[in-house]
Amino acid sequence: MAKPKIATDWMCGCAGCHMSLLDMDERIIQVAELADIRATPITDLKEPDESGVDVGVLEGGINNTANEEVAIRMRKRCKILVALGDCAVFGGVPAMRNFFKIEDALRRAYVETESTDSEGKIPDDPELCRQIRVRSVQEVVPVDIFVPGCPPDADTIFYVLAELAQGRKPELKGELLHWD
Repeated sequence: MAKPKIATDWMCGCAGCHMSLLDMDERIIQVAELADIRATPITDLKEPDESGVDVGVLEGGINNTANEEVAIRMRKRCKILVALGDCAVFGGVPAMRNFFKIEDALRRAYVETESTDSEGKIPDDPELCRQIRVRSVQEVVPVDIFVPGCPPDADTIFYVLAELAQGRKPELKGELLHWD
């Protein structure tokens, strides 16, 4: 029997969930023994196989059309979709910008930050200047499994991937379930 295929991608977030995935250390080898790890931001393959994968994992919220495309493509190409981390599950820290006008957020990010030089200016890009509310993955595509945490710890990610690779639906409870 062929190993199940797993693909991951990140969108609007800090990449902390993928860093936590790397924190599995040698357990990544155990996951690789159980599953065929395909496209990820940390491999050469960047998109899930056109023929599909068994498990798709998305980190980050959705705040622009590129993120929407990533989420839609992953959903179309996977059998089970996992929302990994608070940003994917409910918007997380990036969704805090939803409480402000886009002009105010752009001015703070590109002109008023402590690290911006005196020439700071807002880029002139129609995609950047569109008012798009940061959304969770489930607000754009159906999600099968939610793994909260900022980021989820390596033990939780290992458990989820190992269970899915063995054809089981992970049950997050007790020490594996974090809302921090």
